Amino acid sequence: MTPKTRALEREEELAGLAVRASACQLCPQLVESRSQVVFGAGDASAQLMFVGEAPGASEDREGVPFVGASGKLLDTLLEEIGLSRQEVFIANVLKCRPPENRDPRPDEVANCSPWLEAQLAVVEPALVVTLGNFATRLLRGDPAPIGKVRGRPEVVAVGSRSVRLYPLFHPAAALYRRPNLELLREDFARIPSLLELGPPDQPRDEPVTDKAVPEGEEEPAREAGDAPVPAEDERPGGQLGLF
Repeated sequence: MTPKTRALEREEELAGLAVRASACQLCPQLVESRSQVVFGAGDASAQLMFVGEAPGASEDREGVPFVGASGKLLDTLLEEIGLSRQEVFIANVLKCRPPENRDPRPDEVANCSPWLEAQLAVVEPALVVTLGNFATRLLRGDPAPIGKVRGRPEVVAVGSRSVRLYPLFHPAAALYRRPNLELLREDFARIPSLLELGPPDQPRDEPVTDKAVPEGEEEPAREAGDAPVPAEDERPGGQLGLF
């Protein structure tokens, strides 16, 4: 199979998943509050995939993740490392906007996580960057806050695949705290070298454990001070779970 043929297959698989997800009725509150399902966007064969928390007001209206202020910052950070939005794939833990932009509930995360797992299985990115607490905790399978683990690449099991994971602050956290922006910029600068490593070895006979395995010797993650959570109409994209 040629790379072009496989790329077309991936696009078709993601399109099919998006159609199925658009009819999802598992979370009554989200079904009631959403305008549409925001499944994800970008290159179906991307080597780099970003995972955020949930759609905000702008995303719910336009049907594309990260299109508010946080998305503009994400675009800028990508440009600084020589990449564009068209070269990556972007998704969220939840595909529907929570009412009043509240935090995702555990049952909603559980209901929606198979969609994210399916996206990862189709795209097969070499590197997955989690943005903020919810995405990081879900894919790491660990409740450690983002301030403890940010900037530390590791290999984790997601479904039947091993994934190279890189937890970072959510762009919205950087918009409200200048120190977080500098840390985020520093962490983004490492993405090209992590992409050069390629995807991790995949499990064969033995299943991959759920425990995150740090890659190499890393500096201890620095703690960021608490930042006030902005009001709903001040939050870029209406996304919480940032710190």
